[in-house]
Amino acid sequence: MDKVKINILGLSSGQTSGSYTLILGEDKGNRRLPIVIGSFEAQAIAIEIEKIIPFRPMTHDLFLSFFKEFSIELLEIQIYSLQEGIFHAKLVCEQMGIIKEIEARTSDSIALAVRFKCPIYTFEDILEEAGIIIDDSEEQNIFDDEIENKINIEVNNSNDMSKLALEKLHQLLNEALSVEDYALAAKIRDEIELRNK
Repeated sequence: MDKVKINILGLSSGQTSGSYTLILGEDKGNRRLPIVIGSFEAQAIAIEIEKIIPFRPMTHDLFLSFFKEFSIELLEIQIYSLQEGIFHAKLVCEQMGIIKEIEARTSDSIALAVRFKCPIYTFEDILEEAGIIIDDSEEQNIFDDEIENKINIEVNNSNDMSKLALEKLHQLLNEALSVEDYALAAKIRDEIELRNK
């Protein structure tokens, strides 16, 4: 089977409540691999992409610390199988010259990949079966619909943040981080950065 490198292109809210679609795209090509994940998993991926520091370490951050402490390197993530609509993934790790493969949920694997900055791969047969081809204009329309948050995590917030004082925004940012509402924190941070330009 031919291994194909893929990259994270974005996250968008899914068809059902509480679900999100992770969009992966092949490194050298125009096929996209959409994977439906839960809100907690989407948040775990989003906060790392957005470089938000959580109030307390999340589970995937714990894995990062654990691997480093025991000199385990995460070499790559492989999305290696698709069975009955469910993607299966594994972590390819190395410790003291020994390579081990560990089964993991695809969403958890991706959340670790963004933290370890390791490559993500799938295989040609999976792209053939589940990949879709989207031209640039179609893809832009998909992401334009979710423009409020760069990584497309939907936040329902009735406050118009443009009318709030900068000091209040900083206070709200700290409150959002303290209750671990990272999606809201990203939105507030974006408003603060917009004003600091």
